[in-house]
Amino acid sequence: MKPKNVLITGSTSGIGLAIAKEFAKSGYNLVFHGLEEDGAEIATEIGKENRIDTFFSSANLLNPDEISFMVKEANANLGKIDILVNNAGIQYVSPIEDFPLNKWNDIIGVNLTAAFCASQAVWMGMKANKWGRIINISSAHGLVASENKSAYVAAKHGLIGLTKTLALEGAAFGITVNAICPGFVKTPLVEKQISDLAKQQNIPETEIIKKNILQKHAVKKFVSPDAIAALALFLVSENASMITGTSMPVDGGWTAQ
Repeated sequence: MKPKNVLITGSTSGIGLAIAKEFAKSGYNLVFHGLEEDGAEIATEIGKENRIDTFFSSANLLNPDEISFMVKEANANLGKIDILVNNAGIQYVSPIEDFPLNKWNDIIGVNLTAAFCASQAVWMGMKANKWGRIINISSAHGLVASENKSAYVAAKHGLIGLTKTLALEGAAFGITVNAICPGFVKTPLVEKQISDLAKQQNIPETEIIKKNILQKHAVKKFVSPDAIAALALFLVSENASMITGTSMPVDGGWTAQ
């Protein structure tokens, strides 16, 4: 069978890169996306290591036209996208009274609107093929809230609503849509949050991890990116064909409280 084509936004670092590597090992062709300067080199290297076809895009996810063009370029280079993983995300932490409107707009734009635009761009191809998989990387913050994260929490809750709606629309066409909701994963985004909090509170980063980060996990460990990647790979398999519209926590027991 011809290998399926996977587009993963934000796939040159963190969770997205772990997902990309897991799919590459399983023989999927990959569209890498990211803003890192060495993104194209990362895509090429992983492609050679795993003998798969790859393509790289640095599309600005705040620009719907660039998202549409990314999908058109991917279609031209690899063929239609069979699997979409909306992973890219940004964060900003501030009390509501000080939260800048431009930061709110950017977080909603990257974390939610871009997922809608990318899903819309691949939808007709999946519909025509009578098969498709969309995985939205939401967050435990898509299920529960924390202080000072109004935009992020709103976007991640919205992403779960989008997941449910598209699952219903895609059910008759062999398209499943699910969300994965990680707890804290030690990605560059979380590392920056740890650093910022340590500076604000003038205490060591180890104390911030214990007091502010892993305090919400029942299991006092960071979630492994590989665990997220393994779940994503399962959700695109035929064994998961009856799983759709779900929001799956991988959060060390955070949302069990």
